[in-house]
Amino acid sequence: MPADVFLAGVPGKKIDWKRIFFLTLGLALFAAVYFSPPWPDAVDPLGKHFELSREGKAAVALFLFAATWWVFEVVPIGITSIAIGILQALFLIRDARIAFTDFMDPSVWFIFGSLVIGMVFTKTGLTQRMAYKMLVLVGERTSMIYLGCFAMTAFLTLIMAHTAVAAAVFPLLMAIYGLYDDEQRPSRFGKGLFIGMAFTAGAGSVVTLLGAARGAVAIGFFKDMTGREISFFEFSYYMLPLGWLMVFLIWLFFLIAFKPERSTIPGLRERASSLYAKLGPITRKEIIAILVVGLVIAALGLRSFIPFLKPLEKSALILLATLIFFASNILTIKDLEEIPWNIVLLFGGAMSIGFCLWQTGAANWLAVNWLLLFQNATWFVFVMGVAFFVLIMTNFIMNVAAIAISLPVALVIAPYLGVAPEVILFASLATAGMPFLLLIGAAPNAIAYESRQFSSGEFFRAGIPASLILMIILGLFVWLIWPMMGMPVLAK
Repeated sequence: MPADVFLAGVPGKKIDWKRIFFLTLGLALFAAVYFSPPWPDAVDPLGKHFELSREGKAAVALFLFAATWWVFEVVPIGITSIAIGILQALFLIRDARIAFTDFMDPSVWFIFGSLVIGMVFTKTGLTQRMAYKMLVLVGERTSMIYLGCFAMTAFLTLIMAHTAVAAAVFPLLMAIYGLYDDEQRPSRFGKGLFIGMAFTAGAGSVVTLLGAARGAVAIGFFKDMTGREISFFEFSYYMLPLGWLMVFLIWLFFLIAFKPERSTIPGLRERASSLYAKLGPITRKEIIAILVVGLVIAALGLRSFIPFLKPLEKSALILLATLIFFASNILTIKDLEEIPWNIVLLFGGAMSIGFCLWQTGAANWLAVNWLLLFQNATWFVFVMGVAFFVLIMTNFIMNVAAIAISLPVALVIAPYLGVAPEVILFASLATAGMPFLLLIGAAPNAIAYESRQFSSGEFFRAGIPASLILMIILGLFVWLIWPMMGMPVLAK
């Protein structure tokens, strides 16, 4: 919290009325929904009723409270996460043990492990080595540095989870930004570099099934409900042009919206080359870090293809790397104290609100009500309506959960409108992978925030036009490009 922000009047200090307003607004929204009379059931086209229980209505209230406090950052984002657990326990929305256990979910530990990998890359000097090498290749123009960083991030998400990619790339971007501004002060270039990294990690992650877990989950739902199996290569055939077009458009967007203060950094290539030479030959610790991280990434990628690796939990694999780093003295207790716990808590809270919406039935109630608005619409409006709902939901809850909530309902409604299930699946996966509005939407968003180059409000404002671009491009693919590539859009 800035030094000049106080809730009570103090001589010589300003009262931050804006902060007080949004702090109160979050609480008022919670109270207004929580104490409102019961809300009517949602009824799907088959006549099935989805009741919004007292707990479900309270989950919606909590959802509005958390969104307000997170977006306007009235307290540190990790503290808002703690408030999510507290309100669930005090207002009997869910059992306190369950609400707070979500903070230790394996997905939260995966993010912890990803952050540790980033820390190791920085400490051993690997990050600087990679950053200097890339700068020698892309040159001194800041526009090309944007492009090089975004393309590298997206490319890595083709073979590894976007969370791990963001954790590995983040220290590299910090090293690059250190050459732009020695004091690491916030700037347009810094905002564009880190927010752009988060956006392109999402865009790249939709291209293959290795980029995130959501693809495999959605394909599983799809097979259960339609009996048709989507292969690894069919998946990438349709998603590759969309993902890479979005990466290119994100680059153009940041060149305009976050135009760097300087078009070039004179002497950067020579400086990067000189700094690379000063690093000397690769060290033993760097080799250990490369081997450990390489083996973990290989195991994570091969889990989809080698049956005996499939039962291995991804969080346990990435935490095994953490264990080895401390056992081999690459990291020490001092490093453990420097973990960005604000980010870890943020994702703990995101998991808790996501499971709260899901387990109380509030998410299903929201999905059915939203999709029923489109039951008499044209096939195109219905598909884009489904995609837009997933886009909103994936900013608040796990994208896997957003898919799990919306896809089954959409696949039930699709036959009534003569819509093919394939286009529902791919459109939903596109928006589920690109949560551009909130930091809690995806781990790369939260990791980028650690750069301290932008506020959550600035991230939100950048995400609005980026989300509009995504919806326009997705509309083009749904209407024209995917049908030209052979994807059915109307039921046979």
